[in-house]
Amino acid sequence: MDRKRGAAAAGQAWQIYSETLPADAPGLWERARAVPRMLKAVVRGDYKGLSFGTLGLLALGLVYIVSPLDAVPEVIPVAGVADDAGVALWLAAVLVKAAGEFVSWERGGRPTAVVGEVVD
Repeated sequence: MDRKRGAAAAGQAWQIYSETLPADAPGLWERARAVPRMLKAVVRGDYKGLSFGTLGLLALGLVYIVSPLDAVPEVIPVAGVADDAGVALWLAAVLVKAAGEFVSWERGGRPTAVVGEVVD
């Protein structure tokens, strides 16, 4: 992995970790356990803090990681794994952030608006 990609991956990892640091913030384990509840709430329409578009991108990212078809095949020693690792870090960062917002929403019982959406 070249330095630029390594720095980007380290930045994503730090972002994931720093999301869980404040005392009142949900911890990583609490966020991980909240992901299935969050997905159900989004699909049911109860939680508006995560759009269907973002869910679609998360699903595509997961398919990309598990699919044998890659933009950079794994037969290329370092680069083949680096692209999957980058997508995996992006998935983790989005899920950790979204799950933290969902847990806060659950705790407060307040609706969260999607950007550009009017909440009654």
